[in-house]
Amino acid sequence: MTIDQKREVFRDLHRSGFFVLPNAWDLGSVRRLETAGFRAIGSTSSGAAWATGAQDGDMALEDVLAHLRMLVDATTLPINADFESGFAQNLADLQANIERAAETGVAGISLEDWSGQEMYDSQLACERIRAAREQLDVTAPRVLLIGRNENYRVPSMTVSESIERLVAYSEAGADCLYAPFIDDHGAVAELVAAVAPKPLNVVVTEYDDRITALADLGVRRCSVGGSLAKKAWLAVDRAIEQLQEQEARSAPAR
Repeated sequence: MTIDQKREVFRDLHRSGFFVLPNAWDLGSVRRLETAGFRAIGSTSSGAAWATGAQDGDMALEDVLAHLRMLVDATTLPINADFESGFAQNLADLQANIERAAETGVAGISLEDWSGQEMYDSQLACERIRAAREQLDVTAPRVLLIGRNENYRVPSMTVSESIERLVAYSEAGADCLYAPFIDDHGAVAELVAAVAPKPLNVVVTEYDDRITALADLGVRRCSVGGSLAKKAWLAVDRAIEQLQEQEARSAPAR
């Protein structure tokens, strides 16, 4: 498929129904997820960073753009970009970076309201969403913009405050809304109703019947964030411990 066709497929997935958006972190994971039959794939800032030996938030813009190009080139599926806060503070730089992200061929761009140090106030966060959408409308109008409220970073932020922000982001031009780790079913139902008819994304870290329940509530897509990468690395850690135990048992006495 062409890039435009991928983007149209991605838009269609958000118009009705429900789908799981697994998050890939390297070449092998994106190809395994495509082979498994998923219909779209997201990137993950944490998973990508761990794969390079870094921590979430440590990757520079150029590294993230190269990572996105690698994912896009590796699959026929649409890619949703975890683009953190856009790697810019002022609106002009943000728009330039959004354009560069779209140039990688991604079908969606997720933009956070967390600067890396603090939460943007609601008005500025909306201005940033509006600026990003305006830039996409000029250079890549089929790319979905996901407005993301980093509610979990501010323990005092209530669900009602998150809902207010997501409604405002929707009005500012976000095509899909996302607040990580709000998974109480009552709160999710409120979010679905508040942003309707636009789609809501909910992140899941355990892959069980809760996913079906979220779909029943009207959630349009469930992503997994860095949880799939984390599960893979935890399996590696367990294997390493077993190797070390066996080495210690086999070492000759001194």
